[in-house]
Amino acid sequence: MSGYVSFVSSGPGDPELLTLKAADRLAKADVVLFDDLSAGPILGHAREGAELIAVGKRAGRPSPKQDHVSRLLVDHALTGQKVVRLKSGDSGLFGRLEEELVALQEAGIDYEIIPGVPSACAAAAAAGMPLTRRLTARRVQFVTGADVTGDLPETLNWAALADPAATTVVFMGKRTFPKLAADLIAHGLSPDTPTLLAEAVGHPEQSLHRSTIAKLAAELAEARSNHPALIFYGPLYDPEG
Repeated sequence: MSGYVSFVSSGPGDPELLTLKAADRLAKADVVLFDDLSAGPILGHAREGAELIAVGKRAGRPSPKQDHVSRLLVDHALTGQKVVRLKSGDSGLFGRLEEELVALQEAGIDYEIIPGVPSACAAAAAAGMPLTRRLTARRVQFVTGADVTGDLPETLNWAALADPAATTVVFMGKRTFPKLAADLIAHGLSPDTPTLLAEAVGHPEQSLHRSTIAKLAAELAEARSNHPALIFYGPLYDPEG
């Protein structure tokens, strides 16, 4: 007897940004395996009596191993349950979705992927700015600021990342941004390039801080909050001029 797994993208954390399909799958699930950033009000859409299992990973904190999370998905589905794997933002963006898909495929378990509002799009909307700008920001790129060790990845495309005509969004990059900024400047990007630090997007404690690459790097080298964050840099539109 085999169940079914729905990979549900919760968006940035605001339950009003859930899609109708995401809310429907949560309401029908027997078990929900959820990330840290998908907890709180989002779980209010789960049906009464559903089993809720926290499997989130946060930098610097004890977290479940990926093979354990994948095993939980398989084990629950094999009992015939409807399983929701609740991931923050859009599950296909830096959410380790592929490892879990492979585990289900090897076990012969069917699944679906329900897209959600990417946190980068939600942050840009909260800041009142577009991600692209006609004639100014012709390209958008998403990059992770940390590899599996938590350090800045070694194999980065510096020509692309230092492109002054691109809007770049750095995920999981607060700790490594001082080094990233130094390397960007070394590869020709102006230290005065505008930045936006968006923390706790979609949550009550959300904060948006505009600066420049050089200034933000110095600020993050001195002190950092524990809130999850995105860092934008490039020719960013500022609604306040």
